Amino acid sequence: MEKKYIVDLESLTPLIGREIRMDGVPIALFRLTDDSVKAISNRCPHKNGPLVEGTVSGTDVFCPLHDYKISLETGIVAAPDEGCVQTYETTVENGKIYLVTSP
Repeated sequence: MEKKYIVDLESLTPLIGREIRMDGVPIALFRLTDDSVKAISNRCPHKNGPLVEGTVSGTDVFCPLHDYKISLETGIVAAPDEGCVQTYETTVENGKIYLVTSP
C-alpha cells in the first residue's frame, strides 16, 4: 500500500467537488463537513454525468444530470436506480490529502 499526495485539505471547499486526475483517470474529491475527504470516479454510471458537479448531502452525492443518489462511501447507487462507481481510499495527514493505492 502506498500513498500519493493529491492536494492540501484547505484547497477544498466543504461540500463542493473538485476533479483531479490520477494516471489519466478522472476522480471527484469531496470534503465533507467533518473534514473527511471522499474520492469516487467522476462519471455517473447512468449517463456519465460529471459527479464533481453534483450536490452533496451527508455522505451522498446527487448526479447533476438525472439526480442519481450515489454513496460517497461505497459508490453504490441508491434504489430504485442501479449501478455503482469506483471509490478510492483517502487519508488526511497534517492538512494534506493522500490517495491510498496498491503498489
